[in-house]
Amino acid sequence: MSEVTDIHEHAHGDVEGLSNRLNWLRAGVLGANDGIVSVAGLVMGVAGATTDRTNILIAGIAALVAGALSMGAGEYVSVSTQRDAELAIIEAEKQDLAAMPDEELDHLTEILQGKGLSYDVARSAAEELSKKDVLRAHAEFEFGLDLDDVTNPWNAAFASMIAFTVGGVLPMLTILLPTPARYYVTALVVAIALAITGYSSARFSSARPMPAVLRNVGGGVFAMVVTLLIGRLLGTQIG
Repeated sequence: MSEVTDIHEHAHGDVEGLSNRLNWLRAGVLGANDGIVSVAGLVMGVAGATTDRTNILIAGIAALVAGALSMGAGEYVSVSTQRDAELAIIEAEKQDLAAMPDEELDHLTEILQGKGLSYDVARSAAEELSKKDVLRAHAEFEFGLDLDDVTNPWNAAFASMIAFTVGGVLPMLTILLPTPARYYVTALVVAIALAITGYSSARFSSARPMPAVLRNVGGGVFAMVVTLLIGRLLGTQIG
């Protein structure tokens, strides 16, 4: 049954770190998307109310900094909660293995049987995996957790902050162009950027790219149009 252990170790080596990589990629895509939409919407609204580039730039920078910090803090809190849950599951399983090893071995055997192995093969595999690293075997087969790849909140937080900043810089710079070109250039740049993030998010989730791209671009353009109209309305009324 050494083949079972070899296969288990080979698969573990192939996916080590995959969960964390996918986590910060997800955070990066969402952060970029939020940076594009929120900063674009804000600077469009301000540009609709005033032609003063200094005021527009100040508003854009404020939105960029506040949004990036907010996204980073939100990701850190969210992923920290997930990490705490994973560590709690691992600790509980460690206690169960110490308190009732025979029942846990039976449970692992049942799990392997559920994957298509006969009882004898499943039992032999469960015993061999338990001799190698019983906690790792149960964490992986029972809960899909890799002891070497527990979620890292810092990766997600930094990825979200950096991506938000990169995404938000684009509309903040284009809105400083002369009127009326700045509205069209900003809308075009934002649409292209949202198409990229929509396509990326669809690829990560194995979904069809086109619906995600259309939703992303449509939502972003709608937000810019609404904030631009509100800015012009308020600029007219207040000015």
